[in-house]
Amino acid sequence: MAKCHTHVFSNGRFLISEVNTSLMKVANHSCGDDEDLRSYQHHVYAVVYSVILAPGLLGNVIALWIFRVYVKETKKAVVFMMNLAMADLLQVLSLPLRIYYYLKHTWPFGHPLCMFCFYLKYVNMYASIFFLVCVSVRRCELIMRPLRYSSSRKKGDVCICAIGWLLVCLACLPFPLLRNPNYEHDLPVCFSELPLRRVSTPAAWALLVTAELVGFVVPLVLVLACTCLTAGSLREATGRAVHDQGEKRRALRMVLSCAVLFLLCFAPYHVTLPLDFLAKANALSSCTLRELVLRCHPVTLCLASLNSGLDPLIYYFTTDEFRRRLSRTEIPESLAFTRRMSCITGDSKDLQDE
Repeated sequence: MAKCHTHVFSNGRFLISEVNTSLMKVANHSCGDDEDLRSYQHHVYAVVYSVILAPGLLGNVIALWIFRVYVKETKKAVVFMMNLAMADLLQVLSLPLRIYYYLKHTWPFGHPLCMFCFYLKYVNMYASIFFLVCVSVRRCELIMRPLRYSSSRKKGDVCICAIGWLLVCLACLPFPLLRNPNYEHDLPVCFSELPLRRVSTPAAWALLVTAELVGFVVPLVLVLACTCLTAGSLREATGRAVHDQGEKRRALRMVLSCAVLFLLCFAPYHVTLPLDFLAKANALSSCTLRELVLRCHPVTLCLASLNSGLDPLIYYFTTDEFRRRLSRTEIPESLAFTRRMSCITGDSKDLQDE
């Protein structure tokens, strides 16, 4: 009799275990199909990166070429804009590999290259944030205190850029280092689909809060403050400020463009970043909220990448020198000036022979 009860209890425990397992599977299934979510994310990334690739590559190459030509002619934060274009170009050059992965759903290029492209994404994002802040601060400073800027300050800008690159590269190291290369998967995976290493909850939250505050909140406050100061300079004239209203408006357009770029490209990503962390840590009780976050976060990450294609547009519409270099009228004017100089110096025959 005892044996019978033992057998029944054992079978009952086995049945309860089976029921619990089935309920867990049903619960996981009710939160959505992971394969469907993965397919959706790959589709979004492939489409957006393909759209960014051509204009981002062409725009930033032209920007670097133009900035190299007139970097010695002006003091309007050109050094920072050159470094911003360089950061954008580095990310754009990695997009073909990303597009291949999201179209083919496999990564045949090896783990080191995967980690480098993954790392480059975040270096570009936070380097862009750093240099946008530098551009805003410099343009605001040139309006508020124009006499303080000199050739030695331009050399200081180069040092600021070098320090900024170093800090950004060091600060972004946790992104690839927290990924676990010892994964088991039917197909080689890459980027955010690599599993995370085990880290303590306090350490994870410390990294997340640091990325939010230092990487976004503080830079956004600085950019908005520069926007307010530059806008305020249009309404008041002091002995130290620039009196040219046209120059002030051009500076305001530049600083305002940086603020809009922040809010459009980087704000959505940093809003969804902690939510994405909670969703992937299974800390969200609502399956609807979890799926919404996991579907929105790729879109915000694509918006953060969109700055690579939008930055050249900012250069064109807010920088007179950039627009002048691209205008067709400058070439005939330059040729006419050369002809006049050749007549003065007596080299007209040589010019005609050419």
